[in-house]
Amino acid sequence: MKKITTPLTDDIVRSLKAGDEVAISGIVYTARDAAHKRLCELLEQGKELPIPIKGQVFYFVGPTPAPPGAVIGSAGPTTSSRMDNFSPILLAAGLKGMIGKGYRSDAVRDVLKKHCAVHFAALGGAGALLSQYIVSAETAAYEDLGTEAIRKLEVKDFPAVVAYDCFGGSVFKMEGATKTQRH
Repeated sequence: MKKITTPLTDDIVRSLKAGDEVAISGIVYTARDAAHKRLCELLEQGKELPIPIKGQVFYFVGPTPAPPGAVIGSAGPTTSSRMDNFSPILLAAGLKGMIGKGYRSDAVRDVLKKHCAVHFAALGGAGALLSQYIVSAETAAYEDLGTEAIRKLEVKDFPAVVAYDCFGGSVFKMEGATKTQRH
């Protein structure tokens, strides 16, 4: 298992290959559909973002409320393809990594190569387990979005797999297959 620390640099990203198991430590920001839309609108308007994006990693998650004595509630990944329309804009602005589950579009995979970025897969259905790797959590932006607010998470050895690397590599065997072919 490779231990990596955020923010990510080009050297870190280039050291990762599809299939590598990683333990991520450092700051990761949560962001889902609604937050992605707002961030992209700001970028398109030439306005400043409410969080730093260069070198950062977004975790596609809407965590549940923290139970008493816990930092955060269940924090499992959401479907990555829901962010496909937004990811190219954010990657062009300096985002270096994303964590989610499932496939990414050809357009996103091309932009990962173009901007030397990486997409990680986290284990779906294991939100309670994954929350144990989050050592702190605070709302960073868009509190009005509730569960979809952007949160600044500090993670320690968060387990993930490199699903798509910056060289075009993928862990998915049936890339490009139709949904009916996959089932």
